[in-house]
Amino acid sequence: LPAGLSQWFPALEVLDVSGTGLTEMGMELLSLPCLHTLLAKNNRLGGPGSLPKGLEQAPLARSLRVLNLSGNRFSEVPPALLQLRGLRSLSLGGNRLHGIPPDIQELYSLEFLYLGGNFITAIPPELAKLPSLRYLVLCDNKIQSIPPQLAQLHSLRSLSLHNNLLTYLPREILNLVHLEELSLRGNPLVVRFVRDLTYNPPSLQELAGRTVKTRNVPYAPSDLPDSLVRYLSLASNCPNPKCGGVYFDSCVRQIKFVDFCGKYRLPLMHYLCSPECSSPFSSASQSSTSQSESDSEDEASVAAHRMQKVLLG
Repeated sequence: LPAGLSQWFPALEVLDVSGTGLTEMGMELLSLPCLHTLLAKNNRLGGPGSLPKGLEQAPLARSLRVLNLSGNRFSEVPPALLQLRGLRSLSLGGNRLHGIPPDIQELYSLEFLYLGGNFITAIPPELAKLPSLRYLVLCDNKIQSIPPQLAQLHSLRSLSLHNNLLTYLPREILNLVHLEELSLRGNPLVVRFVRDLTYNPPSLQELAGRTVKTRNVPYAPSDLPDSLVRYLSLASNCPNPKCGGVYFDSCVRQIKFVDFCGKYRLPLMHYLCSPECSSPFSSASQSSTSQSESDSEDEASVAAHRMQKVLLG
C-alpha cells in the first residue's frame, strides 16, 4: 500500500486493492480509523508478513466490518483476523485453507462467512457459536460430515454445501428454523445415495434379549441377575412399525429420506434392528418405506414452510 495513505485520505471508509498483485499490506493500513470495508481479492497474499503486525490492536480492528481476501494464497486463517471482533462479513474463498480454526467463534458479530473453494475437510463444532451468522458458504471443499451442533445457528438463512463429500445430513439440520436455502448438489448424498452400510451381527446375549422382548416372555427380577434385568430395560424399538423388533447394541445405520417442499428428498441418518428391515425384497422393507414416506410427510408439514429452496442439481 502506498506510504502516506492515511495522511491523504484520513476519513477513508472503503478500500479496494483487488487484482493488484499485492504480496503484503503495510503498516499504513493501521492508520485508517474510519475504514469499514477492505477488499483485497485475487492477489498473492498468504505468505509471512502478508498482514501488518499489530492489526488486532489498531483502530482498524474495531472499525472494520467487511473483509474480502478471496483468491489469495492463505493456507490457514491468519490468527490476527480472529481478533477483528467487529467483522460482519469475512470472505476467504479460493485460498488454500485445510481447516477452520476453533477460534472462529471469537468473531461473534459475523453475519456472512465465505470459505468456498478451499481444501477444508472438517467443520469445527465451535462454528455453531456465531449467534448472528446468516449466510455460510462452504461449497467446493472436501467436507465429509456436518456436526450436529450447526443446528444451534438459529439465525442461519442460507447454507451452501455443494461439491463436497457428504453422504448424509444429521437429523438436527431440521432445527435450523430460519433456513431458506440449502445447496447440496455435487455431493455423494445426491449423486448416489448410500445403500450398503456396516452391520455388526448381534451377540448371543442380544439375540436372547430380542427373543424375550419380541415374544413377551414373562420374567421377574428374581428370575435373572440384576445385570440382565438392566440390559433388558435398554431395548430400543425398531422404527419400522410392521417389524415389531427391538435392538440393544447391534443395529443397522440407514438413510431415511425426508421430504422438503413436497419435491426434494434429503437423506438423514436413522437406525433399524436388522438388514431385513431395509432389504428391498422383504415385506419389512416395504413397510419401512411406507413408514418413511409417512414420516416424511409429517416432517415436511413442519419443515416445508422453513425451507424455501433446496438446491440439489
